[in-house]
Amino acid sequence: MATVSSTAEHQRLAEARERSVLWRKWGPYLSERQWGTVREDYSEDGNAWDYFSHDQARSRAYHWGEDGLAGFSDDKQHLCFALALWNGRDPILKERLFGLTNSEANHGEDVKEYYFYLDSTPTHSYMKWLYKYPQAAYPYGDLIETNKRRNRGDMEYELLDTGVFNGDRYFDVFVEYAKQTPEDILIQISVCNRGPEPATLHVLPTLWFRNIWTWWPGTPKPALKQATGSKGSQAVAASHTLLGERYLYCEGDVPLLFTENETNNERIFGTPNASPYVKDGINNYVVDGQAGCRQPAEHGDQSCRPLSGQCGRRENRHDPSAAQ
Repeated sequence: MATVSSTAEHQRLAEARERSVLWRKWGPYLSERQWGTVREDYSEDGNAWDYFSHDQARSRAYHWGEDGLAGFSDDKQHLCFALALWNGRDPILKERLFGLTNSEANHGEDVKEYYFYLDSTPTHSYMKWLYKYPQAAYPYGDLIETNKRRNRGDMEYELLDTGVFNGDRYFDVFVEYAKQTPEDILIQISVCNRGPEPATLHVLPTLWFRNIWTWWPGTPKPALKQATGSKGSQAVAASHTLLGERYLYCEGDVPLLFTENETNNERIFGTPNASPYVKDGINNYVVDGQAGCRQPAEHGDQSCRPLSGQCGRRENRHDPSAAQ
């Protein structure tokens, strides 16, 4: 009889089956795209695409699900972590996948991004993800307008067809997760410039709570606040009544940006906001330089840690972070 080799992952699977260790509590449970889905559709005609569009997604709080790049969360999606990027040319932060709706694309709904799941164990003890981000401005308008002009007999107009990857002027962005224990998780972000010249990329790891307090009276509001890690490192303390206390430790002395995961009613509905600190506050601070959009008190329910720098050709930049 052949013997089955026992690895560390075999042991984790056995522990998970016996429910003695919750190895699957944290994993890739965050959608890449939540906008335009029926879970957030409250329209009279049932047209989820038009009711909650990609253009609204950066400003409008979700309630039933969240989205992000290389997303990671608990299995109830209360506390979420994902990646945001900015090449200095895009009109908005790259926080989620962009795609065409059924009415915009000649072959129906279609995501216009290049991302790859490179590795994952069954318990999500190790995962690796890759995203290819152009150094030129992302062609949102070109993709929409060109595809609209094509019929069902034509080929789809893809991101590669726009020319933004010409000359290999793009970044390979790798995100890796590794669990030491079910609650002690290392996050490493590596960036490689594939182009011939140095280029700047702003990397913003993002931690936030899904908004379950706005619509359900009596629900305690969670909080994120700045804390001090070991040896003076930066940290974000996350407090939630259902999850307890969790911490995101950041390598290096960099500023932390805070805002609230609340809908920007002024932008979406034309009604006043209860607070100036809304969901798209960090986008407006980084991209548009609107200083008043950033929480000055270093706390909120959504937080970004910004990094930026020039990447020489084929130069790697690493951002190790540990979450507990």
